[in-house]
Amino acid sequence: MQNCPRKFPRGRRSPGRDFLLLQPARVVEWTPEAKTMKIAVLISVGFVSAGLLPNGAAAPWKALTDGHFAWKATPPLIDIGPGRDAADPQVAIKDPTVVFYQGQWHLLATLRMQSGKVDMQYLRFSDWAQANAAPRWLLNLHHEYNCAPQVFFFTPHQKWYLVYQLADKSRTPPFGPCYSTTTNLTDPKSWTRHQPMVTNAPSKPKWLDFWVICDADKAHLFYTSLDGHLWRRETRKADFPLGWSEPHLAIQGDIFEASHTYKLKGLNKFLTLIEAQGGGGRYYKAYLADRLEGPWAGLADAIGKPFAGPANVRQETPWTANISHGELLRAGVDERLEVDPANLRFLFQGASREEYRRSAYGGIPWRLGLLEPLAAE
Repeated sequence: MQNCPRKFPRGRRSPGRDFLLLQPARVVEWTPEAKTMKIAVLISVGFVSAGLLPNGAAAPWKALTDGHFAWKATPPLIDIGPGRDAADPQVAIKDPTVVFYQGQWHLLATLRMQSGKVDMQYLRFSDWAQANAAPRWLLNLHHEYNCAPQVFFFTPHQKWYLVYQLADKSRTPPFGPCYSTTTNLTDPKSWTRHQPMVTNAPSKPKWLDFWVICDADKAHLFYTSLDGHLWRRETRKADFPLGWSEPHLAIQGDIFEASHTYKLKGLNKFLTLIEAQGGGGRYYKAYLADRLEGPWAGLADAIGKPFAGPANVRQETPWTANISHGELLRAGVDERLEVDPANLRFLFQGASREEYRRSAYGGIPWRLGLLEPLAAE
């Protein structure tokens, strides 16, 4: 692993440096639709009234109104580490989910092995610069395939929930969202046996990368279907984690997988991020809505104007041409999934263009890095 930056204290930015673009940024002319313009104006007013957007403020808060995000990437912070020498050598660590709790970062991620087995791994650490040296635990919640975790504390049950996808031929459907719970996040052996979340699904549904977020009354389950559609189901919070409705189409467009939805803290706005494909790699798009039910309006939804991608990410020493399956660092740990609109940080999986192109997907050596806002120049 390359040299890591120093620890980034919460609420502060890392020291400024000179960075190189992954590839030359392209300037595109963007004319928002009326609905998008209206949302942008409303969110701007909300920022001012909340004291989060003082006059002359730079990105990223302005980016949440005009969609012009700019980021700097750390070097790789977490890779497979000692796993490359395991009996079943590890190939990639990916699909991270993370919360900051009791003074430490608690990170769970997908771990892919050379044999094809896919499991989940848990790490905890206080310093991102030392994350790669942190102790690691395999969850071993299933013998063959379980991955793409999401972790949060569900306040009504006073339990931690781990939502993930699992393949089990003994179930109908054999692939779908499952959950485990614990009252002790720090004990990776305490997670309960996997249980299915959705019982009213067809025998062979098209779905993956499941994500739960709650408002005051309902829990919402989002997922993609690899065909340009983002779907949403809902249930009463009193019925969670079961009782899901039939699916509703949330977003249709040039989108692919790994959607994540957040509440913008202090604002009546929700932010959805979805991974897309283009230019020979992966990047992220962003959408805004007033309600989790939608409608969703594009904020940064083009390869030339992404939420995060080669067009707007800089690096000191280029190591990734892909911004893939990431998660924003949250402002809390509970089911509301709040993020601070004045302090966005994005944990992602990356790989170089050569690594991405030369391997089948299961062989790509994904590792994890952080994106931080790049101040206006």
